[in-house]
Amino acid sequence: MTQSEFLEIVMPFKDKLYRLAKRLLISSEEAEDATQEVLLKLWSGKKKIEGYSNVEAFAMTMTRNFCLDRLKSRQAGNLKLVHSNFTDGGSSLQQQVETRDSLDWVSRIMDELPEQQRMVLQLKDVEAYDYPEIEELLDMKPTAVRVTLSRARKAVREKLLEKHRYGIG
Repeated sequence: MTQSEFLEIVMPFKDKLYRLAKRLLISSEEAEDATQEVLLKLWSGKKKIEGYSNVEAFAMTMTRNFCLDRLKSRQAGNLKLVHSNFTDGGSSLQQQVETRDSLDWVSRIMDELPEQQRMVLQLKDVEAYDYPEIEELLDMKPTAVRVTLSRARKAVREKLLEKHRYGIG
């Protein structure tokens, strides 16, 4: 496989790898390092890539595993989950502040979710993966993915409602 063939396969989903890493590792630098490491591993195993039916799913799984390993390592004491890649160019300052506040709250709430719920919610609602792709990435049964997503959404919704009812808590 030539370098240009490799780039044709990998470049379309490179940003998704970064966003997943950013979701798992709060630091942009750590997320960049993780993405780079996964891309290097893919390049090293480029002969095997052609054997995979879904290279993107394989790369996402590699990224998830790499990030989770980083989080478990001793060096990762200051890392946590966070995500905010939302930009809106045409809204008022007030709307921007409210939107940023809401995103911060959703991010904090997602931080509190169990790992599996957090991953399913990230892949489905942030990365817009289909159910079959999530099932393959996380090695879960279809029913389990749907139930996990439903529970995660319900938890986020309830926490947001609680926050709006009682103020900052």
